[in-house]
Amino acid sequence: MHGRRLVLPPGEARHATRALRHTQGDEIWVVDGEGRRHRVRLEQTGEEKTVGTILDTQNEAGEPPYQLALGLGLLKRRARYETFLEKAVELGATRLVPLRTRHAERDTLRADRAERLLRAALKQSGRSRLPRLDAPTPFPEALRGPEGTPPGHTLLAHRRPAADPSLTEALAGVSPGRRLRVLVGPEGGFSSDEVEAAEEAGATIVSLGPRRLRAETAALAAAAAVMLALGDGSESQRDLI
Repeated sequence: MHGRRLVLPPGEARHATRALRHTQGDEIWVVDGEGRRHRVRLEQTGEEKTVGTILDTQNEAGEPPYQLALGLGLLKRRARYETFLEKAVELGATRLVPLRTRHAERDTLRADRAERLLRAALKQSGRSRLPRLDAPTPFPEALRGPEGTPPGHTLLAHRRPAADPSLTEALAGVSPGRRLRVLVGPEGGFSSDEVEAAEEAGATIVSLGPRRLRAETAALAAAAAVMLALGDGSESQRDLI
């Protein structure tokens, strides 16, 4: 791969030359969204065509040592859900699952806009692998996937009078490098039938603490808890393309 020529797409070329003001001879980092980060020396710059030579390649740069599928019920306000998507990428989620639940007040998502947000967050945070964004998924279907998630590694965040373990306590039984998924409901949370179905499917019901959190806040708090519990020593890079 070293020494190979790399041509930036027109949109990224404009970003590199106009926004970041890179010129010939500069060295930049370029991510491909598939787990590779390249150090590139620019040989030709321009808004329509920017060409460089790959000097070095890093695999899985900026990626966490675990695979987290993070599900959140679709929210009434699209902007709040988009905030969740953006920040979940920064916090290391590797798969994002919009959930269609009983209390969800929306059942669609603007996939094109969501993908742009994910790509921008990928570059901003220094990651190299673009998280998978599922289509809006019915809750029963979400309980069956993703494949390869070990038993006991599905955690459902829900408030109820029962003395459920905290998310931190539940994560103590998860080894770094493993797959896990955390599911959070929309405004109004999960229905009692959904909670019962989750327990029957082997999920662990967990608490996020005594305070009532907005749905997107709860999902991001869960992602941060996973990052801290399972270890994430990744370093971000500035000026990623």
